[in-house]
Amino acid sequence: MAKRRLTIQQTRRIADRQRRTAEAVDDKGNPGQEGVVIIRYGKHAAVLPPDFAPEDTPQRCHIRATSDDVVTGDRVIWQPGSPSGIVTARLERSSVIQRPDGSGRLRPVAANVDRIAIVIAPQPEPHPNLIDRYLVAAEHEGIQPLLILNKVDMLAADDPLHGLLDSYHALGYDILRVSALSGAGTAALRAYFARHTTVLVGQSGVGKSSLVNLLYPAAEVRTGELSAQVAKGRHTTTSACLYHLPDGGYLVDSPGIREFSLGHLDSRAVAEGFVEFHPWIGGCRFRDCDHLDEPGCAIRAAVDSGTVGARRYASYRLIIGATDGHRQR
Repeated sequence: MAKRRLTIQQTRRIADRQRRTAEAVDDKGNPGQEGVVIIRYGKHAAVLPPDFAPEDTPQRCHIRATSDDVVTGDRVIWQPGSPSGIVTARLERSSVIQRPDGSGRLRPVAANVDRIAIVIAPQPEPHPNLIDRYLVAAEHEGIQPLLILNKVDMLAADDPLHGLLDSYHALGYDILRVSALSGAGTAALRAYFARHTTVLVGQSGVGKSSLVNLLYPAAEVRTGELSAQVAKGRHTTTSACLYHLPDGGYLVDSPGIREFSLGHLDSRAVAEGFVEFHPWIGGCRFRDCDHLDEPGCAIRAAVDSGTVGARRYASYRLIIGATDGHRQR
């Protein structure tokens, strides 16, 4: 059988990994070993093998200054040690999730995630524009989004929320309807998560913690153990933690991720985050069209014809700061 050819990107990643592994040697010339960061606190991280099992015990590691940007989910090269090992290098990421810090600068929170699960519920009332912001961020990072309606047992059959979810399903997004309380839809939820590395996002009160406990019943215990080992008992309210789920797959729980900042994206990048805009991007009269009031805008023509939904277009305008026909600068 013919050997499968690697893509250029895969070849580069392998070469990068081999180079970093060769460079990450200790004082005696011993090469480091590959691992994944489970949780980070300050200058320390808990590290496990890339294919770790739920019951494996992580190694507490000091993070070398040259690798200070490592976050939960990062693949790293580390050296064993006592009482702490040392993270000496970070390998290339397939994706990274960022959020603004107190100064408004974007900081990485979790890496190598391939699914973002956007959790909504009947209460608190979902905000479609917030959902759209999550979707734009996911598209920009190249991460597949999933919409989860939690507390579905609280919803009447004719509730308008079903129609909102159906509109996203028509755009090609995966939808799951579940209840952490009654257990409805949990089999489908576990099966979906078993195939991916997923991060949960959503408003406070939608039941993210209940879903985490449903998927990983020992989450609180495990997080407490890691906190005691890595951070000597600090609280975990803003620290992302990576769990290997009992049914397979990995889950990143990060209470600190409430909303992705889109301030660093220009109007073209935001437009590309709306999947239904794709056929018309590049078809406007002007190359730098913001898709607001410019003549010959292909996207506005698609909205006028009903091909692109008016609600989603209004959401696009809101995201880029457009009011009264003008963009806020």
